[in-house]
Amino acid sequence: MKALHFGAGNIGRGFIGLLLSRAGYEVTFSDVNRTLVDELRKRGEYTVTLAEDEKRQFRVTGVTAIDGTDADAVASAVAEADLVTTAVGVNVLRHIASGIARGIEKRIAGSGRPLTVIACENAIGGSTQLKEHVYGHLNESAKTKADELVSFPDAAVDRIVPIQRHDNPLAVTVEPFYEWVVDSSALPKGYKLIEGVHYVDNLTPYIERKLFTVNTGHCAAAYLGNLKGCETIQQAMADESIVAEVKATLDETGAVLVKRYGFDQAEHDAYIRKIIGRFRNPHLTDEVSRVGRSPIRKLSPNDRLVKPALQAYELGVSPKQLARVIAAALFFDEPEDPESVALQQDIRALGAGEAVAKITSIPKDHAVFRSIMDQYESLEAALSSQ
Repeated sequence: MKALHFGAGNIGRGFIGLLLSRAGYEVTFSDVNRTLVDELRKRGEYTVTLAEDEKRQFRVTGVTAIDGTDADAVASAVAEADLVTTAVGVNVLRHIASGIARGIEKRIAGSGRPLTVIACENAIGGSTQLKEHVYGHLNESAKTKADELVSFPDAAVDRIVPIQRHDNPLAVTVEPFYEWVVDSSALPKGYKLIEGVHYVDNLTPYIERKLFTVNTGHCAAAYLGNLKGCETIQQAMADESIVAEVKATLDETGAVLVKRYGFDQAEHDAYIRKIIGRFRNPHLTDEVSRVGRSPIRKLSPNDRLVKPALQAYELGVSPKQLARVIAAALFFDEPEDPESVALQQDIRALGAGEAVAKITSIPKDHAVFRSIMDQYESLEAALSSQ
């Protein structure tokens, strides 16, 4: 069996590639990073280390790579693969769509074998979004045939992979915990299930549980830690006042998840404790600058902060702590992050209120908007008095 995975980065190698290899797939990575591509071709293997006391290691063998800018190579790899996966970032999906489309066309003209494409991204409906991008490159006849041959099941993925510091460019360290959930209702008949993947008929509750707990909590720790000058998530989570705020934030999102999807309250409370414990893992060094980056995306209407805040309000839950984290994000000033730079420019040019309205799309007369601005003014006053 052959798998083509877009993205030879740390998530690609340390999570998806590892599981696919252990499931018996010959894994080909597609990436634009020439160093990674050349090293994967030359070595044909790499090592994954778990961030834990035991430091268990897994040797991933039988892998190779192709240049993601080589359109012919990408199309051929898609045409020959049994499974295509991605871990490139949701904003990059549009850039790999043309190569996938060309590969589907070659497949239609050639073998006509079924293909499954799974986008493993931190986004709701990642595979659905990828399908839309791919179909934008297909003519009507190809779309009809692709509907019969190609499946795009959505997925939710979760594994913390911090910034790496290794002499070996292929070595990667990951946390022990992982979760890969796939929408089984969209899988083709006869699809070979992958060991370690959880298959469910209704993916939405699992996507939002992960997004509104792991992603919300992670960025809350980053933005609140940033206010106190913390350089890493571990430093932030060593501050019990920040831990209490992260917990309060996840209690609000948890109330939304329990009310909307019927999660058991005790089980979800245990899940929150597990997530907080993961953030405190002493074997990880995860930089605030990395976790907090792309604040404009993280403050967008359908992402990890604004969406649960608005849902909480609609369900009668006061999102005061979510509003505080949103306000804290406005103080994230990272010169190396383009979105942070753009956010700070908007705040200076438009004022905080206009910037919040622009980025979050929350009406200025909405109670959640007012709560965000109250929290912003409170944080601004506190920082000014220091």
